[in-house]
Amino acid sequence: MALIPLFAILFFMASPSNSYWPPSPSYRPSSKFRPVNFYKGFRNLWGPQHQSIDQNALTIWLDRTSGSGFKSVRPFRSGYFGSSIKLHPGYTAGVITAFYLSNNEAHPGFHDEVDIEFLGTTFGKPYTLQTNVYIRGSGDGTIIGREMKFHLWFDPTQNFHHYAILWSPKEIIFLVDDIPIRRYPRKSAETFPLRPMWLYGSIWDASSWATEDGKYKADYRYQPFVARYTNFKVGGCSAYASRWCHPVSASPYRSGGLTRRQYWTMRWVQKYHMVYNYCQDPKRDHRLTPECWG
Repeated sequence: MALIPLFAILFFMASPSNSYWPPSPSYRPSSKFRPVNFYKGFRNLWGPQHQSIDQNALTIWLDRTSGSGFKSVRPFRSGYFGSSIKLHPGYTAGVITAFYLSNNEAHPGFHDEVDIEFLGTTFGKPYTLQTNVYIRGSGDGTIIGREMKFHLWFDPTQNFHHYAILWSPKEIIFLVDDIPIRRYPRKSAETFPLRPMWLYGSIWDASSWATEDGKYKADYRYQPFVARYTNFKVGGCSAYASRWCHPVSASPYRSGGLTRRQYWTMRWVQKYHMVYNYCQDPKRDHRLTPECWG
């Protein structure tokens, strides 16, 4: 009889078919990084009158006059990028709260982007967390999106939760409270962002597509729509770092990758909480997304 590893036994004990909360990934990469003071690491990008800071917690909001956004001072070529975020409750259809990497200002019309986006919703329905990866696109409808969407196992309007992107030359890993929810491996230079990017956050009106493909629009009777960010954690290789700078890892392995336990946890999340995967969408032309093959 083959021996079953202890972690596998514990995993299955902790995650029966009707489980709701993901099992522990055991390793917590956020613990390896110190919080970054907002004033030292970021600057306002737009909507300064819709942005305030209180004890290093940033509040940004959208009303019918404007939204708001911020940007890291430095560009990076790899790293860990995290923040604890609390979302607006109630009716938020059409509203996007985002935390993402991009080089759009350096390469307008031909940029790379790695997104964590919270798609606003209507009363009684959960937020959708959308992850996405763009490579050398414009974002104007001709771009090839690589969306995976999730309904979270908690209410993101009740408390702060930590959301992060880990970007290395080998892979991109999306994490929620240190739980990996998606891994996007580098399979070719054509399907992976390799140019330096800045870290951004924003809240804005995306009524044309954000909620059920634009069926529900932003309703400014419920304004202002507020998002709060705190506990910024940013570490890695800036665009100006020595070529000897070693990329950070999402696991104890210095070479990168995930542990077996982290993979189990990620698959659990995708089984029970993923609601869309572009690779499984029969309406997509997968000749344009060769990373989906096989």
